[in-house]
Amino acid sequence: MRSLPTLALGLLLAGFSFAAQAQKVAPGLWEAQMSMKSASGQLEAQMARMQQEMAKMPPEQRKMMQDMMARQGMAMDPAKGLQTMRYCLSKEQAERGEVPADPEGRCKHEKMERSGSTMRFSFVCTNPPSRGSGEITLQGDKAYTSKMTVESAGPGGKPERMDMQQQARWVAADCGALKPLGAGK
Repeated sequence: MRSLPTLALGLLLAGFSFAAQAQKVAPGLWEAQMSMKSASGQLEAQMARMQQEMAKMPPEQRKMMQDMMARQGMAMDPAKGLQTMRYCLSKEQAERGEVPADPEGRCKHEKMERSGSTMRFSFVCTNPPSRGSGEITLQGDKAYTSKMTVESAGPGGKPERMDMQQQARWVAADCGALKPLGAGK
């Protein structure tokens, strides 16, 4: 099962794909920084535990873990509460205005409204069961910002709310070794 933070990042990118249909974005390497805050504090506690476990690793093992994450375009800055993801958008994906973010089809958009360069959306997901809404604002073809709220059942079935904000920018035309999102899935 995919974690809620990973699914949330995918949803932000999925919303971006619909916004991009009306305004094209540049193909190539993109970098998105995302901050997440949970109402219960459990998400932050999970992230802190993960960082503690990584800190306990021998330096070689920690570097191996960080390198593995980097090859997948992921990095974390726990001091700032940020997750960074780099992703590749192929020329064909950019031309079609799409970023494949949920290849398993667990989430469906319920509502989409566009006003200028801002797209507002709501969605429902099956795994994990959740729902939410958000908005994405394109700033030309090489930057966007987004915010989203997700509601789900947390541990013990208690309702959980997570608020996320994201800033993304185009980095380069060449993605290097990073494959386009959705490639090979």
